[in-house]
Amino acid sequence: MRVARSQALAVLRVRSTALAVALLPAAAAVVLLSGIAMGRIPGGGGWDTARWAVTGAAVLALALAAAVTAVVVRARPALSPTVPIPEETAPDLYRLVRDLAERLDVPPPSAMALTPDCDSWLEDRTHPAHRSPLGARRRLRRTGAAPVLVIGSPFLWWMRVAELRALLAPVVAGTGPSAHPDIAAARRFVRGLDAAVAVAAGRPALAFVGVVARLLLHSCRDHAAEMERGVAAAASERAQGVDYGLRIVAQEQVGLAYAGWDRLLNRVALPAWRMGRWPSRLDAGVVSALTELSRRDRLAEGFTTRLGERPACDLLEEPGAIDEAASLLAARLFHGGSAETGPDWSPVAWSEYPEEVVDRKWRLEAARLHRVLDDIPEPVPGAVPVTIPGAVPEPVPAHGATPGDLPPGAFAAAPTVARVLARLAGPAGSGVAEALEVRLSAEVAREAAREELAARRGAFGAAGDPRVDGLAPLFPLQPPRSGRELLTDHVTAMVCCAAVDTAGAAPGLDWLDGPALLIGGARRADLARTVLSLIEDGDGEPLRVWLGEVGVRPEKPVRLV
Repeated sequence: MRVARSQALAVLRVRSTALAVALLPAAAAVVLLSGIAMGRIPGGGGWDTARWAVTGAAVLALALAAAVTAVVVRARPALSPTVPIPEETAPDLYRLVRDLAERLDVPPPSAMALTPDCDSWLEDRTHPAHRSPLGARRRLRRTGAAPVLVIGSPFLWWMRVAELRALLAPVVAGTGPSAHPDIAAARRFVRGLDAAVAVAAGRPALAFVGVVARLLLHSCRDHAAEMERGVAAAASERAQGVDYGLRIVAQEQVGLAYAGWDRLLNRVALPAWRMGRWPSRLDAGVVSALTELSRRDRLAEGFTTRLGERPACDLLEEPGAIDEAASLLAARLFHGGSAETGPDWSPVAWSEYPEEVVDRKWRLEAARLHRVLDDIPEPVPGAVPVTIPGAVPEPVPAHGATPGDLPPGAFAAAPTVARVLARLAGPAGSGVAEALEVRLSAEVAREAAREELAARRGAFGAAGDPRVDGLAPLFPLQPPRSGRELLTDHVTAMVCCAAVDTAGAAPGLDWLDGPALLIGGARRADLARTVLSLIEDGDGEPLRVWLGEVGVRPEKPVRLV
């Protein structure tokens, strides 16, 4: 704690130094004017010039200092997007945290909120811009300047009550240092500078404010970092006597929860978000994902035995409603979705996921594949090349017919797996694959551009925090997919559609891998290998063998809508 206080004082010295520099011209002007008024400095000549010059510099310095101070004080610090948890919706959770704060001999947090991530922290929300609701103002008057406790929502569903208490102990212990006046003042100063830099960005009129704020922020950055490390060390030391042994087990669960949460978002939630649907029970799904991960990973064996104990989500009065709100926030943060539901952005339950997301995803990708494939000229059977000097060779059909003699759409074909195999297999398959990769990438990019245009016109971001809603996610999960990845996904989707239509297969959900093909109620995970062999090597034989084993009829057209 001593280290944190000394670093906080170092931050405040930066603030005091900046104030002294701003007041220096004014002090010089006062000395000069007082000397002239008292007769200690002779008037006239160069002294009058110095008097007016110093006075003008003092007025300018004070005006600039006032402008910087006003922006720093009034700028709204960044606020983490969270789901608030009023006390009436989670009295047991508030009771647990207050008991924990009493055991640690620190002030209890002023409120609680959930974040759709595997992390927990304290957040100061005492800035006037963060206290607009009347209830929030009253709570802050009752509890002082205690920060808000932000809890990772996956922790509530995966961890047991005792584990959550042990995990939160060092976090809650941080309310003690937060109440120290020097540390609180230093944090307010740093947050104000950070907010001022954000306000001045892109505004020429506030360029000077931005330069000064960045300079001050750079000057106190190292001291602020050391202060926060000292606060964390002091909080950890204070929490040593509370559930220390159980905290080691809880930390192991943090790593497991993060792994399962990441897989759930990337493999399960992301395909749904791209389809305009957001899973409404992500936190409940993380339990299924982590249970499956524990079954597959020998390092996680035994963790599922804890599931018989009381889960931490039982501390909420309506866990389903909280889960739905956190799931929507996750979609907004990681995908850039809207804050409100609509025809193109609606919730989906896990029981509806296979039909509403998986099957629809396969159909749309299969339709896109054949639409793009139609744009690539297909050699006419029996055509012989005709070479004309200075012209591009063009295949001419046999029997004297030319492409212009054929009816419109003669080069289009039915959407069948056989057609895809015929185009991608063989020596010419690599060229077709490259063309498909380029065209699919362009098609997907155009669709993304249309979605962004809809966002600009108000389809997204009509309500809520403009720094959360809007044109792009704050924390995108994955970079744009490559052309090879897109082509692999689309060919796989085409084969899955054919399996569903002709072989009695069904769309399914794997909690760790996302959309899955179920044949006879069991997942077939060996399809990806045969598709890669077709795309990368032009070898369609493994896929043909697979189709025969499953009973798929590649010559039958698939349903695309």
